[in-house]
Amino acid sequence: MIRIFLGYDSREVIAHHVCAQSIIETSRMPLSITPLKLDNLSSIFDRSREPDQLTDFSYTRFLVPYLCDYKGWAIYLDGDMLIREDIQRLWDLKDERYAVSVVKHADRKGHHTFLDTTVSLFPKFNWSSVMLFNNEKCKALTSDYLLTVRYQDLHQFKWLNDEKDIGALPSRWNHLVGYDKPNADVALVHWTLGGPYFDEHKNTEFAEEWFAMRDKMLKLLPE
Repeated sequence: MIRIFLGYDSREVIAHHVCAQSIIETSRMPLSITPLKLDNLSSIFDRSREPDQLTDFSYTRFLVPYLCDYKGWAIYLDGDMLIREDIQRLWDLKDERYAVSVVKHADRKGHHTFLDTTVSLFPKFNWSSVMLFNNEKCKALTSDYLLTVRYQDLHQFKWLNDEKDIGALPSRWNHLVGYDKPNADVALVHWTLGGPYFDEHKNTEFAEEWFAMRDKMLKLLPE
């Protein structure tokens, strides 16, 4: 079974469900999909929201190894994504040499704005939006650690002893709309600047596919 944890933000509920549906629609394998909803994690994570915290899951994504009891493997995905290929192909990229594998986007300068929050871009920004965790090698990510660690230290993987512990995934497994050049041959679409469910982004790259998946999902609901 493929264990998947999805970021859940109360401002993007529809995004989370469409992302989950896109995984289900394209997968041929049994799946375990867990939403990282803050209310469901309050017994182990009750940190106050930080000024530079872009989403509800900025910190909780790093609870994945803990939630897996540091055993086996797991995939973490931001909720504002659309999966276009079987998630098994990402799962098959597991490599025991690494604690975590990510798409290593090039560093950018400037600022990133999401809804009402703007942060300065820092090295490895967006690397943590898709993570293939080798849970046994991520024991530094305890619930207590996440209550005090700096936001940027987490997302720059400073909880690892060596940057060599970070494996590289193919870029097609985290295509950043609005940053990366348009590309029809990607496996995972990430609307990191805001998805088609916001009026100002409704005509972005792959928006038509997102709306098609949303409509397909809604038709599956009982009347």
